[in-house]
Amino acid sequence: MPSAPLPHLIAKESGIAPRDTSSRKPGGKVNGKRDQNLVKDSVFTFRRGDTFHVISENYSYKTETYYTILQLELEAKHVRPATAAILDAYVVPVCLERAKLAGIPVCGWGISQAYVPLPAILYGLNYFATTSDYFIIRDNDQAKEVIKHITNKGKYPFCYQKLDESSTIHSCVAIFGKTTLPCPEISLIAQKVYEHFSIPLVTLVFVKDADQYYLSSLAPTKYSHLSAEEHALLAAYISHQEFL
Repeated sequence: MPSAPLPHLIAKESGIAPRDTSSRKPGGKVNGKRDQNLVKDSVFTFRRGDTFHVISENYSYKTETYYTILQLELEAKHVRPATAAILDAYVVPVCLERAKLAGIPVCGWGISQAYVPLPAILYGLNYFATTSDYFIIRDNDQAKEVIKHITNKGKYPFCYQKLDESSTIHSCVAIFGKTTLPCPEISLIAQKVYEHFSIPLVTLVFVKDADQYYLSSLAPTKYSHLSAEEHALLAAYISHQEFL
């Protein structure tokens, strides 16, 4: 196992991440329908055998991706991921409990509206919260600022995960359960996550304590954030050059 931190470290020590307000670009579909360029907001649907696979940057509720999957389910098609799986995957406590039942090592967690142990990693649980925006807090002043933001001044609860002083935060992209990182432990967790949630494109966030990785959350993955190797792997799946 490598001792150096993994790539794509996305921990936020403080402050509020800005929203992406860039304009929407046209999407794409596979099987000759449209081009396969991985542009922002593209949704790709392709069939392998009796299963339809839907690839997207965003699987959130009420998005184009969500309704694409729902339509296939209503047509009695076998589709991955399922709407139930993606709804659970991006609510941190639900995600971790499902992952734990599947034998995946996960972080311990709690839900609060004010109290939080220090240090900790925090996730919002309100309707507009996204697992891409998490915060690492190490002192009370920082905690007050972040909690005020993610609870909308106390209106909503948040999820916290207690950290050790030596804990480090890492993330990696998983594409159909595969990663480009040379870490067997991470690769095994990514494979189990795909087997359980079936999300083709997802970012796994981990807390590392000593030599053990614990799943902290699953987060959306922007095409623009993929490395050249990850981009090539995803394109290979879409073009049927890589087989499931």
